Order: sequence, then C-alpha cells, then structure tokens
Amino acid sequence: MFHSIEKQVSRAFHTHIQIRYGIDLAVGIEQPRQSEFGEMAVPAAFQLAKQLRQAPRKIAAELVEEIGLIAGVAAMEVAGNGYINIRLDRGAYGTALRRSDSASVPVPGEKIIVEHTNINPNKAAHIGHLRNAALGDTFVRMLRACGYRVEVQNYIDNTGVQVADVVAGFHYLENKTLADVRALLEDPAIRFDYYCWDLYARTSSYYNDHPEALAWRRETLHAMESGEGDVAELAHVISDAIVKAHLATMLRLDVEYDVLPRESEILHLQFWSAAFELLKQRKAIYFETEGKHAGCWVMPGLSEEGKVIVRSDGTVVYTGKDIAYQLWKFGLLGKDFFYRPWYTYADGRVLWVTTDQPADSGQQFGHGTRVYNVIDTRQSYLQDVVEAGLRALGYEAQADQSIHFNYEMVALSPRCCADLGIPLSEEDRKRPYVEVSGRKGLGVKADDLMDSLIAKALEEVASRHAEAPAGEQRRVATQIAIGALRYFLLKFTRNSVIAFDLQEALSFEGETGPYVQYAAVRAQKILDKLIERGETMPDFAAELSSEAMTRQLASEEVWQMLLAASKTGAAVERAVAAGEPAHVARYAFQLAQTFSNFYQQHPILIEENREKKVLLLWMTEFFRRQLERIASILGIQIPIYM
Repeated sequence: MFHSIEKQVSRAFHTHIQIRYGIDLAVGIEQPRQSEFGEMAVPAAFQLAKQLRQAPRKIAAELVEEIGLIAGVAAMEVAGNGYINIRLDRGAYGTALRRSDSASVPVPGEKIIVEHTNINPNKAAHIGHLRNAALGDTFVRMLRACGYRVEVQNYIDNTGVQVADVVAGFHYLENKTLADVRALLEDPAIRFDYYCWDLYARTSSYYNDHPEALAWRRETLHAMESGEGDVAELAHVISDAIVKAHLATMLRLDVEYDVLPRESEILHLQFWSAAFELLKQRKAIYFETEGKHAGCWVMPGLSEEGKVIVRSDGTVVYTGKDIAYQLWKFGLLGKDFFYRPWYTYADGRVLWVTTDQPADSGQQFGHGTRVYNVIDTRQSYLQDVVEAGLRALGYEAQADQSIHFNYEMVALSPRCCADLGIPLSEEDRKRPYVEVSGRKGLGVKADDLMDSLIAKALEEVASRHAEAPAGEQRRVATQIAIGALRYFLLKFTRNSVIAFDLQEALSFEGETGPYVQYAAVRAQKILDKLIERGETMPDFAAELSSEAMTRQLASEEVWQMLLAASKTGAAVERAVAAGEPAHVARYAFQLAQTFSNFYQQHPILIEENREKKVLLLWMTEFFRRQLERIASILGIQIPIYM
C-alpha cells in the first residue's frame, strides 16, 4: 500500500516536470528524518535547481502549487531550502488497507531464472550449501511477491571431478561393483550420502599419500564423459542417489525447484559443441600455437594470458560448459534438453529433470530475460568468464542481465562447535569463527545441524507445553528450528562471513526467527482470546468507516505503528532492487518489534471505547497477516504456539 502511493507521487511529479520544464527526471522519494515532517519527502527541486538555474525553494513552491491534488495525499508542504514534504490522508489510507492488501502487479513479458543450491552430487549437503539454498529460495520468494514470473533451476554437476573421486573410491579403493553399491542403497541402516561423505574424504587423503592414484580420477572422468560401461553406470547410480538425498534435505528447509538441468545432458546433447562452434565462428576464442597454452583454445581479455576454455588434450574446462549452459538459459544456444518427471511436490507441482532420451513432455524451460546465478564469492572470476563469453559472442544485453548473486562462506562459532560435539584445539577456541572443510571430512552435515536445532527446540517446546501431544510438539519444534536456521542464514548481508551459532539462532529474544514467529503467534493468541471470552470479531467494514479511521489515526503513536506495518511491499521491492534478502529479514524483525510495542502499550481486549477497540482489533489482525506474509517470504512457517 505505502509503496503504491510512493509510485503514485513519483509519477505525478515526473509527469508534471516533464510537461512543465521539458526534463525527464527520475523522481526519488525519501523518508523524512522525523515523523512530524510527514510520511514522504520529495527532493526534486534540488535535482532541478542546477538545470533551471533557480533556487530550489522557488521550484518547490511552483511544484506544490501546480501539481495540486494527488490521490491519497492530504497535504504537500515546502520545507527547508526546497524539500517537499508529503502528508498522507490517514483516513483514506487506513480504509484502503482495510479493504485490501494491494498485491503487487505482475510484470508482463519478463521471465527471471534463478539458479541456486547446485551441490556436487558426491556426498551429503553441508551448512554452506544451506546458505546458498536459503538465499536463492528467499530471493525467488521475494521476486514472486513482487509479481515476477520466476523459474528455479538447480544445476547438477554429475560428471565433475568430485563425483569422479567418489566413484573411484568405490571402484578402486573399496573394489565395489555396481551390484555392491545398489545393495548399499537398499540397506536401511546406511545413509548413502553420509557414507559417500566419508568415502570422499578417504579418497582425497589417499590421493595425497599416493599421487599416482590420481590416474583413477582421469580414467573415471573419461568413462563418465563417454557415458558407457559399468563405471559410467556406477557414476549415474551414485549421483542420482545423492541428488535424491539433497532434495530431501532441502525440502526440510522448504526449498523447492522447477527443473534440474544436469551436466551429463550438456555433454551428451552436444551443448558444448554448439557453444564451441559459436565461439569459434565469432572469433570469441582463438587457438594458441605457442607458449604454455600452446594447443589450447583461449578467450582473450580476461588477463594478459587470456582464459583457457579448451585444454591442449581437447577437454573443455567446466567454465566452457557453464557458457553453454548460460546461453541455453537465455534461449541463445539453438538446442534444448529433453525432460522427464523426477518428483511430485505435496501441492502437485512436478519437479522435472533433464534427459538425453527423446521424450514428449511438453515442457520448455530456459528462455529467460534475466538470470541470477547464486554462487559463492570464490567463484567470482569464473562467473566473470561466463559473462565475458556472452559479450564476446555479441550478446551484450544478456551479459548485462547475467547477475552473479554472490555470497560469503559459512563458518561456525567455537560455541557452536562445542554444542555439536566438534573437538577444537585451544587455538581454534579463541578464534571468532572456525572454518570447515568437506574435502577433509571436517564439517557439519546439513541434516545433522537441522536435527540438533530441532532437538534443542523440542526441549523448550516440551517444557512449555507438556500437555500437548508428542507429534504436535515435534511439529512445532521443527517449525521453530527451521525458522531459526533460515533467519540466521538470511539476516547477514551477502558479503558477510557467517559464524553460525546454534544458541543465538534459537533465542526467543533479539534479531532471530523465533522472535518474529513469537510476534505472529502472539497476535493470533489475542484474537483467539477474544473468542474465548465469548465475543465475536467485529464487522470491520461496518464499524471502521473512513471517518472512524480518521478519528482513531489522529493518534500519532497509533498512526506510526500502522504505517510501519503497511510497508511490507515497499520493503520487499527495495530488497529486490538491492539484491539483498537481509533487508527483508531486518524488516521482519522491525515489524515484530513494532507489534510487540503495540500490544504492550494498548490493552486491546479490555479497551472500553468501542471504536478504538475495533480499530485495535483490526490492527492486530493486520499485524498478524503482515507478519505471516513477511515470514512466508523468508520461508518461515508460523507455529500454533511457541
């Protein structure tokens, strides 16, 4: 609601300035430093002063006089040296909020692709993968809340080195056959992704002690790329099993996808070959005949030596495959995958996976107008190479719309390590955070972390609600734990290193997920108590007329609280523009704080003035809906009690 009026005000000023002065000005809207100056401030006069060679205050006075009435605005005033302060019509504003939540209008013709999670299918997911998934999934929710059409992709690198190392571990180190691995998968006592976690670490360690064993990796990669033989089938079985485990892990975090593009199909359907021909035809790469890159195909311009795309032995570096994949995302490759169903979500939506076998699925993916790749900061150079590849091919517009949605790593606080039973040296205990390494087998598996959070939350829930059924207690504890985890992963800006702390995440006080959940639960509890007392919810439409709204919202304190609660849409749209989910998390916390102040300052259920009581009840319901809305965008469920 607030954001729609901001846009209305901006449009009114923009149109008038264009007609009056012949200037196409991007009119910004600011928030006054103090609430007594109104709800918005327009600095347009300062922007125009230099071009018109007039004093800003004189221009501001002209604008206020000539623009006249704007729907929803009660008054415009010139302040200071030329600011224009905007005061909203409180009665009209409250009435509009009562009538609807003013959903965002979908953006026609634009399709946004967000690629996230992208875990190598060689072992169990870890805490770092959770940050990627939480950021990507929340950004998708933010975009959809603003009306955008979004396709969610989870790229599966099922032919890469990491998968090859686990396959080599099974084949060479453990001498297991395809039948042996299938038996492992059928054994209910074995968590296959955990088994592979340990095997990957052992294989890496074996390579360190026996460098000649790296030949296993080369032979395995060759078999995987050819797609033929028992080793290739072994790789296929292993990677599919791990992907299944990863998807189950992410579903616990309430993360879902539309399609799983796999690297195996990029190879088998000759995506890279098509991209390679394009790069050669348009002279985006050249064949090096001398120096250390002799015999390689190189992309110039990224460094003095350029970036090798195809090695001298004819193998393509994985950045080359990424270029082909990015071209497909924009519908520029002239090729497509075949698709088959992989999984059906609870709401009936189908998750599709690519295949190289002809299938008449009727599905089409890709063809995006904007692409976000959620990949950690350490991959920045490689993302630059992908963008440079698009530019070298002449796809400037698509390169501009290729966005590396980068983020920093997740570590653990020393206290969290202690809570999770991870032994630390005396030196590590003194560090602000402790880094983990999957290759070394040192890390926190995503499912273990969620299990620990749920167990801790369950202790608290059981102590507060001992009479509740065990199943209900666990469901509530799970919602609290997952809410705590998602909020903690989201509340830090993307360029911040996170030191995850289990106790801090689960706290019911401070900037946490449980604090936001508690506010929503509290709002519902107030409304439930009204019914328990034998009263009924008022007919807000009948009792809260525009005149009643005007009278009740004359209270500056009540007005400011309602105003804060009505800025959800504005907060999300600004966070989308900034590409920063942390802004949404921050707003959710501030909204919860505002509601906490609201119910502490107003005895809602015992208010004697009928009109005021009706307004307070409506505001309580409005707060509840806004808290649930912003929590849903963060991927946080609201439990029935805390």
